[in-house]
This record gives sequence, structure tokens and C-alpha cells, in this order.
Amino acid sequence: MTRPLLFLVLTLSAGCSIVKRYSVVDDWATVDRAKVKRLAVLVQPLPDGNEKAGELFARIARRYVNMKRDFLVKQEKFAATAPEFATLCGGDDAIEGVLLLTPTLTKKGAGFEIEVKAALKRCGDGRASWTAEAGGSFPSKDEQLVELTKTYVGELGAEVEPYVAPAMNVLRPVLDTLPQPQLSEQDQDEKIGLVD
Repeated sequence: MTRPLLFLVLTLSAGCSIVKRYSVVDDWATVDRAKVKRLAVLVQPLPDGNEKAGELFARIARRYVNMKRDFLVKQEKFAATAPEFATLCGGDDAIEGVLLLTPTLTKKGAGFEIEVKAALKRCGDGRASWTAEAGGSFPSKDEQLVELTKTYVGELGAEVEPYVAPAMNVLRPVLDTLPQPQLSEQDQDEKIGLVD
């Protein structure tokens, strides 16, 4: 009797998870780990059709990955339609991969229903090294994110206020599933200047 109850509890709690699935390519450790470190974030399409919301999602993702993962995120971009993939790679920042975030938002009560599809695509051939899907319902206000909300409103304007808490609450768990790259000592020195 205890095992079926435990199974039921585990099944129900898994069904409530924000991260629905994620996967990393089998050869990450031997192929991409040392080669895909410098990234651009691209949010496309614009969340809720709002350019400022797109900028917010991109900025949250760039900062979070720079603080919590070992990648060096050099650029944040957002667009209604996807730019040519090759234009995101290389350049002065030596971009080696693109963190693509595809959010879908639907107004729900005092917040949003959000679905995010994410992929880490390496430059060169566009192969996805990591993919993930996350989603859920999130209120527009979160008592634990009041200061963070003020920070982003100060940077991007009052228009982003209802999006800050939902964006943070969906992006944080999905970005935590990113694999870690291997940084050289020089990469680590470069990373220090990216955390803002």
C-alpha cells in the first residue's frame, strides 16, 4: 500500500514541474563542452508581441546564464521574426553558439500562462547541443522578486513590470538544466567582466 501511494505522489509532483523535459547531446563532454562557450541569446518571437518583453526575457537570460552557468553570454537579441542564424555567429565577440528562447505567453488572471522552448545551437552547423521545454502559470507579482522587478523597471520602463516575475520564474529552472562548458583560465578571466 505504501509503494503505490509513493508512486502516486511522485507522479503528481513530476506533473507539476516547470521544466517539462530537457536533453543534452551524448557527445557534449567530448565535442561541444570545450568549443561552445561564447553565446548570444536570441528571444524570438517577441513574448506577448511586445518588444520590451522580448528585451526583458533576453536580458534576464543573459544575466542569469552569466551568473549561474559557466558560459560567456556576450549578446542579447530579441526579434519578432528569426534573423539569419549565421549572422548571430562569429563577429567581434567570437560567438560560438546561440541560446534560442521561444516563449509563448497567454494572459491568465493576474498573470500569464507561459511556455518556453529553448535550444543551445552551435555555430557552424546549427546542431542543437541542448534542448528544453518549460511552462506553467505565473502571477505578475512575486513577493520574492520585488527588488528585481524594480531593477528591470528602472532599466527598461514600467511596461515590463507585469512580465518580470513570470519571466524569471520560468527561465530560472529551464536555464538551470543547461550543461556546463569547460572554461580555460583565460575564459574565466574574460567571464569576470560579463557579470553585471
